Amino acid sequence: MSENSQIFMAKSAIKAADLEHRRKIHFNISKYNAKVPEGKEQFADVNLVRERAKNIKWKAIETLDQQLEEFELNFTKRGGKVIWAEDAAQAIEEVLKICKEKNCRSVVKSKSMVTEEIHLNKALIENGIDSVETDLGEYIQQLDGEAPYHIVTPAMHKNKEDVAKLFHEKLGTPLNFTPQQLTLKAREVLREKYTQAEVGVTGANFIISDIGGIAVTENEGNARLSCAFPKTHIVIVGIEKMVPSVTDLALFWPLLSTFGTGQKVTVYNTIVTGPKQENETDGPEEMYVILLDNGRTNILKNPKQRESLYCIRCGACLNACPIYKNIGGHAYGATYSGPIGSVITPHLQGMEDFKHLSYASSLCGNCTEVCSVKINLHELLLENRKEAVNEGLVTFSEKMAWKVWKIASLKRGIMNMGNGNLKNKVVNGLFKGWKEHRSDLNFSQKTFNEMWKDRYKK
Repeated sequence: MSENSQIFMAKSAIKAADLEHRRKIHFNISKYNAKVPEGKEQFADVNLVRERAKNIKWKAIETLDQQLEEFELNFTKRGGKVIWAEDAAQAIEEVLKICKEKNCRSVVKSKSMVTEEIHLNKALIENGIDSVETDLGEYIQQLDGEAPYHIVTPAMHKNKEDVAKLFHEKLGTPLNFTPQQLTLKAREVLREKYTQAEVGVTGANFIISDIGGIAVTENEGNARLSCAFPKTHIVIVGIEKMVPSVTDLALFWPLLSTFGTGQKVTVYNTIVTGPKQENETDGPEEMYVILLDNGRTNILKNPKQRESLYCIRCGACLNACPIYKNIGGHAYGATYSGPIGSVITPHLQGMEDFKHLSYASSLCGNCTEVCSVKINLHELLLENRKEAVNEGLVTFSEKMAWKVWKIASLKRGIMNMGNGNLKNKVVNGLFKGWKEHRSDLNFSQKTFNEMWKDRYKK
């Protein structure tokens, strides 16, 4: 068992027994579950919409090399600069290089899970650059020294009392502040950061190849401020976020908002196609887009796992997963949690260290059922398990156990050997890992085959 697996098991055991944590998560997800059906009413045929979105993402991923080159061509026409980064180290190096050129001492960040993936905040701080998250949920998590808990709602595991206590400790606000007052305090602090920052960093929900632009979806407007206030705007985005045409957003924007938060459309939907032009008064003087691989081409070259790159990060699979709702986002030990995280993390960060995530599933298929772009998530989890076995990433005892099971299951005489008591003793005594968080297995005194023979002796 790898160190990451041991940590996962330990964190999962703690959170699964934490009833207060479970209460908060179920309360917040219940609000989501109440809103999503309302949002879906805007579609005459929601399954057809999901199928069309999947087909568009299929086209984008199957022709990704061409789409990325077209994006670069169109984006650079308007004065933007494109940087290709193979891994996290290259992406960080490029950001630090830009910050050094601009004599940057302060960065504002918004809408970017990918910067969490490459641990950009840590790198900036180590180089004497103040980095502030401006999305309210991300800002709360940064104040608390925690990573995001959820792809869409980073502070889902906190209630208003938790946030009030955190702001009291970090910002000196009264403990009885209401959510509205806490939000105003965060706005007061963050507005000052915008005016001080030399560089703004954002992610992108979509890259649009035919116009050479990036699209950002948000509810607070912080990404727009991060784009417009600082003189330099850096976008860091995974190469899989590609859509071929700007017209595709008419489908993806309402789909993302409905499956992400239950809204018909998100409050702010922005397309940015480059730095400020000669006839424009607002916007950054320079704009960079860093196209990040960081293991994505490992998924791209895998014909079966390639489908996971269709993901638009709506977070619906997390909200539907019974495992996620019991162990929480931090137990996964990875940037992307829940079913989609369990599928892609072993390929992004190494199968040997993260193959255990593919077993963090009941295989109920609920994640596949709710996926906004119809990714067969539960089947990809099974494929991950198969790949781990094919790569020899299993213990000798596990291989022997399955070998014995195979021999026994193919021999009716062996399956009928021993009564239920003997089988109970053998299984409950040997499979201690299975038994650790489960009750004893209780075998029937006779197999179905034996009972059938007894009933129909003739």
